[in-house]
Amino acid sequence: MRIPAGLVIGLLLATVPALAHDPSAWGGAFRSRDGGATWMPIDAGLFVGGAVALAIDPTNPNHILLATDTRLLRSRNGGRDWSQEPASRFVGPTLAVAFDSSGEVLLAATAAGVFRSDGGAGWNAIDLPSWALPARSIVAGSAAGRFYLNGAHGLFRSADRGQTWTRVAEALPDAPFTAIAVLAQPSETVAAILEGRVLTSANAGTSWQLHSAGLPDGEKLESIVADPSPGRVWAGAMGRLYRSDDTAQTWHSVGEALPQPGTRVRGIAASTDAATIVLTTDRGVYRSADAGKTWTLIEGNLPVHLESGPLVRDRSDLATLYAGFSLTPYDEIWRRAVEGSNLLAQLDPFSLAGGAAFLILLALAAIYSVRRLSRFARRAEATPTRPPAA
Repeated sequence: MRIPAGLVIGLLLATVPALAHDPSAWGGAFRSRDGGATWMPIDAGLFVGGAVALAIDPTNPNHILLATDTRLLRSRNGGRDWSQEPASRFVGPTLAVAFDSSGEVLLAATAAGVFRSDGGAGWNAIDLPSWALPARSIVAGSAAGRFYLNGAHGLFRSADRGQTWTRVAEALPDAPFTAIAVLAQPSETVAAILEGRVLTSANAGTSWQLHSAGLPDGEKLESIVADPSPGRVWAGAMGRLYRSDDTAQTWHSVGEALPQPGTRVRGIAASTDAATIVLTTDRGVYRSADAGKTWTLIEGNLPVHLESGPLVRDRSDLATLYAGFSLTPYDEIWRRAVEGSNLLAQLDPFSLAGGAAFLILLALAAIYSVRRLSRFARRAEATPTRPPAA
């Protein structure tokens, strides 16, 4: 008796479980065109585990850089199609990306270093001291070619399109800035969070002033974001929101606290009248349509069980927002980057050896099964068929 080859293949495939794909089980980047009310994924089919950072070309909103936990992606048509930047440069997590104000110079940071692309001429490594790496964030200044790089130890500034860098804020405590933001109007001011406190510099980081007027005593801020409105700055701390309308000089609380105490605010975007506010947090995306009096956790297409980190606004359309989510907590991504590891090296040597041994045993079992079936088929063919009884 001959066993059909199709039956053999079917029996083998039947032993392999089929896994359904659940879109909500992945991180990635999402876009809203209505001020955060509804969202759609912009990286469908790419299976991005974590969107770490995102930057939009200030001169072309269709030109987007998406830093993920495993690679750097670029889109030139508003997120409909993506291409991967060279793997020789971007292996493992890309931690920060930025365009300068002219849109001509691009910077991207990994655990291994910072890379620069000028006029689309490829990516070249930047010479930075090792103790500056990895970079937590990179922010463009108001002048073309100016950048601020928030390093592992210290803040750095470049005024020549990212070619050379100078350390600034050396008089401040030797601790990494939690967050930095650049206000372009009425004149360039750098605002930063250091050890939970607000500091500003009006001379490109040379000298700094501490500001706490209007903030509760002992409140440790964790995020700071420049608003498109001149002089307006937002800050977040453990589920509460604060705003300054005088370039971070004085502050006042906004609305009510988020529903879940201790929620960490990472990104802030508000409408021009400050009535609609969108927040990315470690518990997802929150939105308020009444100046923070009530908050709603946005669900729909968003993976509400994951942390949300980057929140970026399209300068040409303030109602268009981009938000990122990550399977791995953002603090863990940063910790692994500091330790010089990447997200693909999550297993210890014993686990790797055990996994390899399991795969070898599985392959041997499959070979053995196929050989047994083949021998059985050959025997069936060799067995003479008896004539039917008279």
